[in-house]
Amino acid sequence: MGEHRPVRVFVIDDHPVVRGGVELLAAEDPFITVTGGASTAREAIDALRRIESDLVLVDLRLPDMPAPELVGQLRRTQPQTRIMLFTGYADHGAIDLLLGAGADGCLVKDVTGSDFSTAVHRVMRGVRVVDPRLAGTRCSAGPELLSRVGLTRREYEVLRFAAMGHNNPEIAEQLELARNTVKAYLKTAMQKLNARNRVEAIARAHELRLL
Repeated sequence: MGEHRPVRVFVIDDHPVVRGGVELLAAEDPFITVTGGASTAREAIDALRRIESDLVLVDLRLPDMPAPELVGQLRRTQPQTRIMLFTGYADHGAIDLLLGAGADGCLVKDVTGSDFSTAVHRVMRGVRVVDPRLAGTRCSAGPELLSRVGLTRREYEVLRFAAMGHNNPEIAEQLELARNTVKAYLKTAMQKLNARNRVEAIARAHELRLL
């Protein structure tokens, strides 16, 4: 990217007010411009085939796809594009899951214009940027949240890897478990989340702010 060309930002958020707010933040910096936006993940994937962008800003709560799945798809289809997560929840669990899926950073939506500008330019230089308010939630969902949901730590770890797109043999290798054990943990996690399959379980965990 040339030094004098503005960073081209594409915003994925189902709230028009948020997309408009990002445009206002970008307007404070002559070296950042918003080139487009989308309200759903699928709309964004289609639009990004046509709209060249340097950085994609992704809301963690889209209506049609869990954020880890979208980040994984964007990383495969837009390998040169930076991905910044945007959340309204400073206590959102498992930020590390999304960073592990390929995101380059995460900001809370009430970020100031100057902090937004700094974060965008740092990410474009290859620096991973995470809002300081998220520092306490990066490792994983805490024991209190897991206890409220009823998941054990192992069930949660298996579900996290499933959300990153790993199949059972890969999860077994990552966690050094037998494949049947992974299958059993997934089954009990699905039961506790009232889900019929792993896709529903991941979506339900996303709704509960576990992922």
